[in-house]
Amino acid sequence: MSVTDLKYHDVTEQIIGCAMRVHAYFGPGFPEVVYKRALMIEFEKLNISYQSEIDREIFYERKLIAKRRLDLIVENKVLTELKAVSELDNRCLAQIINYLRVFDIEVGLLLNFGEKSLRFKRFINNKESVKSFLNPPNP
Repeated sequence: MSVTDLKYHDVTEQIIGCAMRVHAYFGPGFPEVVYKRALMIEFEKLNISYQSEIDREIFYERKLIAKRRLDLIVENKVLTELKAVSELDNRCLAQIINYLRVFDIEVGLLLNFGEKSLRFKRFINNKESVKSFLNPPNP
């Protein structure tokens, strides 16, 4: 399977392109909110629709037990979670995997602005498991 065969490839490529422009401008070192606000400006320039800070409820046995706030939903298709950390760890990965599964979202994109180069990871939720595709490591 090639990258272009991935579900919503066109949307994830646009998101990654916008994120690369933001990262090229700021580099690492800023809080997540700086990258997020700049990314939303990039989306607006390209007429990419998005929702920010979406509250979602978590149920267990039909009882509300918690709420979580999702960073961005782009084009009503792609969950986009942002980080500004020196290195992605298992907690970052577990967060987006769990969000995709619990909120029944098919495609996710994890963007990390905290490294020398933008790091991104795509996730596909096929209901049985969540598969991920990571961009190459930094040189």
